[in-house]
Amino acid sequence: MASPDASIRWKHLYGVLTKSGPFSDEDWVPGQETISALESSKVLVIGAGGLGCEILKNLALSGFKDIHVIDMDTIDISNLNRQFLFRQSDIGKPKAEVAAAFVERRVKGVKITPYVGKIQDKDEDYYMQFKIVVCGLDSIEARRWINSTLVGMVDFEDPESLKPLIDGGTEGFKGQARVILPTLSSCIECQLEMHAPRPAVPLCTIATIPRQPQHCIEWAHQIAWQEKRKDEPFDTDDMEHIGWVYNTALERAKQFNIPGVTFQMTQGVVKNIIPAIASTNAVIAAATTSEALKIATSCNPYLENYMMYAGEEGVYTYTFEAEKKPDCPVCGNLARKLTVDPNMTLEEFIETLGERPEAQLKKPSMRTEEKTLYQRFPPQLEEQTRHNLKLKLKELVENGQEIAVSDPAYTIDFRFRLAFQ
Repeated sequence: MASPDASIRWKHLYGVLTKSGPFSDEDWVPGQETISALESSKVLVIGAGGLGCEILKNLALSGFKDIHVIDMDTIDISNLNRQFLFRQSDIGKPKAEVAAAFVERRVKGVKITPYVGKIQDKDEDYYMQFKIVVCGLDSIEARRWINSTLVGMVDFEDPESLKPLIDGGTEGFKGQARVILPTLSSCIECQLEMHAPRPAVPLCTIATIPRQPQHCIEWAHQIAWQEKRKDEPFDTDDMEHIGWVYNTALERAKQFNIPGVTFQMTQGVVKNIIPAIASTNAVIAAATTSEALKIATSCNPYLENYMMYAGEEGVYTYTFEAEKKPDCPVCGNLARKLTVDPNMTLEEFIETLGERPEAQLKKPSMRTEEKTLYQRFPPQLEEQTRHNLKLKLKELVENGQEIAVSDPAYTIDFRFRLAFQ
């Protein structure tokens, strides 16, 4: 049984979990068994930033006792205005470790295990131990990776292999929360078009006639770095690298009388950081935590399956059921149709895969059933297939033919069926 102190802290929660309601499952047995199921549910939180901090705190205050958190970043001074688990003395320390220690101090009886690193560092055995995975990410690439990993883990003969994924995201005054049951409901890849990449600024504008401070930053990042430090890989998490881009962009902005270049803007452009507002994070964190509580206890039906929040003019929310698509590369069984110009070269087609909302693949390699069209790695295969880059698509594939595309950022092959326009 829970201790007297715990009963006081969670007395309202226990009140919900010890009586049935109009929306609870017919077979649900309220009481201590349900409370024990909640407290023993092992939950993984991915991300310990603005949204992740709120989720971590909420889960601990909602009765979850065994929580793990993954984040690869360290705390920056710009985080302190909205990531309330951090203090000025924490600057430079790993977010996951500081967030875990803070919540453990405040919420007695809760165990939070941090991991400092990338989600890609862990294998399927690691993710299999959790009952629920909750995401508070600002990266669509990371979302796609964990989504495809959890879908690939599902064994239809083992119900425990299905790990519900609760995804939250915010951008300014807007936010969303969704519940994904891998292989059963619409997944992140099904709605990839909703997360279309930011339109690219033409390189000629960046190089010759910048008009905005962002153009100066892009010039410093894309052009000046290659000219001055081309032998050094750019690291978006290295403050010295960010500082170099900032100072270089500042000098260029002065040449063209463009005001507004700041260090924070430089970080945002280079790292593609999404603007965040603390109140929006709080709303979406509350929604995702509520879904985790409902899934862990069955006290109420979980979200089916997408909630949008808009706070620009008042408070507006609505829910809908996102469609599970049969041609989804992750959870579907059909190849996704891509309409292409048969006269474009393979090299041009590969470049478009990074810009297409339904693909968004940055370093693709591809093959048909009969042959390899282009393979980036290893270098020997890249050299052998490089000549295909200058050939037209109609010289390499037939209208309606299926190709398999791989990208080092993901664990799966993407299947596309090319339709000549």
